[in-house]
Amino acid sequence: MSMAPPTLQSSIEMVGDTPAAGPLPPALAPGVAPGRFRPHPAWGLLLPALALAGVEVLVRTGAVPAHLLPPPSEIAATLAQLVHADLLWHVLASTLRVAAGFAAGALLGIVVGAAVGLDARIATLLDPTFQALRAVPSLAWVPLLLLWLGIDEAPKLVLIAIGAFFPVYMGAASGIAGVDRKLVEVGRLYRLSGVALARRVLLPAALPSLMTGLRNGLSLAWMFMVAAELIAASRGLGYLLSDGRETGRADIVLAAILLLALLGKLSDTLMRRFETRLLAWRDDLARSA
Repeated sequence: MSMAPPTLQSSIEMVGDTPAAGPLPPALAPGVAPGRFRPHPAWGLLLPALALAGVEVLVRTGAVPAHLLPPPSEIAATLAQLVHADLLWHVLASTLRVAAGFAAGALLGIVVGAAVGLDARIATLLDPTFQALRAVPSLAWVPLLLLWLGIDEAPKLVLIAIGAFFPVYMGAASGIAGVDRKLVEVGRLYRLSGVALARRVLLPAALPSLMTGLRNGLSLAWMFMVAAELIAASRGLGYLLSDGRETGRADIVLAAILLLALLGKLSDTLMRRFETRLLAWRDDLARSA
């Protein structure tokens, strides 16, 4: 009886010395204890709630001066006042800057990172320079961008793009360079074209590192946005931080910090859900826990 030739997927699973085994039963999977209690996601709110309650008590009892650390109730009142003013425009301005700068920096990081990961000659030429530039603090770029691009939107977007570029570049380069050579050889045995090899072998294998780079790049984009909005901005959360400092309003400063934390967490949660859906084929420890 003739047997059907193995498919590319089955060949990739057999690249080791023994056939790839199926997933272990839950009782045998590493790091998974049978019947282990799974905490609810709402547990993540416990620490912030305790911290806010502790600050409220400390300020109300006079242990901490209110002008230095306003209580959370006062910060909530300040946020309510800002909402009735122009807070939404500040949030929208910062969000649009982060979205535009992150998109540009991430796209460039993926392209350059892929080239560096695929070609050792390009890596030798470019990687030392990028590793040196990666260590330059965000504020060090501000004077140069002001001299080159003025004080309009261009220097702000470029600074955010710089912040997003390096983590994405690192994720793409390390992810592609770290692809198992056996997988590439199997793809070549099946005479896959360069595009098909990248789509069916290289990209899936490099996606975990790339998604980690994208999440880190998005976090840095929010951080660099604050530095960018110190460049003569009239709207944005960075502007609120500067305005609160100049007017001695610690409540405005803390309200802006709180909004930055919430927006950063929201964007990271959306990116993480996209990562989970994109990498649904993985059977890793996080999914089994």
